[in-house]
Amino acid sequence: MNPTDILDRMADAVLRMAKDEVLQLCEQALAQGIAADIALEQGLARGMRLVGEKFACQEYFVPEVLAAAKAMYAGFDILREHLPRTPARRSRIALGVVQGDIHDIGKNIVKVMAQAAGYEVIDLGRNVPIEQFVNAVRDGVAAIGMSALMTTTMPNMAKVIEALKRAGLRDQVKVLVGGAPVNRLFAEKIGADGYAPDAHNAVREIRRLTE
Repeated sequence: MNPTDILDRMADAVLRMAKDEVLQLCEQALAQGIAADIALEQGLARGMRLVGEKFACQEYFVPEVLAAAKAMYAGFDILREHLPRTPARRSRIALGVVQGDIHDIGKNIVKVMAQAAGYEVIDLGRNVPIEQFVNAVRDGVAAIGMSALMTTTMPNMAKVIEALKRAGLRDQVKVLVGGAPVNRLFAEKIGADGYAPDAHNAVREIRRLTE
């Protein structure tokens, strides 16, 4: 099997949530001399992008996305030890569910896909206090991503942005928002830099904002 076939099959295996096949193909890719970062980007991450597209058009739902993510992560665990030690890695970002909200499936999916795309992700968790987002910016992240599933917690996104302004940090970071009740109009209203309706577009927005 040539390298292109392996990478195509790897992406397809992630799409089909075929964990054992993903593991086998990752081992085969390394054995045939395919660089781990190439296998990650053109195999596993491409598979997750395909999953994101199916999720966006409602062909896949959360269970399928999580199963695909599990398969992708299994392969990622094999490849990560072989990644270049000084690669041109992408920016460090922080993700969290805003204070008062404990629904973190969407955030976790974005985390998986952002890591697959090469970002260093600081997972702030769920029900994240405003000051914790601010501290992440003080620690030097290039972007923060906030999610909310409830309309009652959406206003906390604006409070984080206001806290960043008060701390004199707003110009040092890009802010991305998302979640079921969030839309682009709301993002613009609160002064966010970007909005994504799903994990696939979240990674695209992160890339647009940080590169």
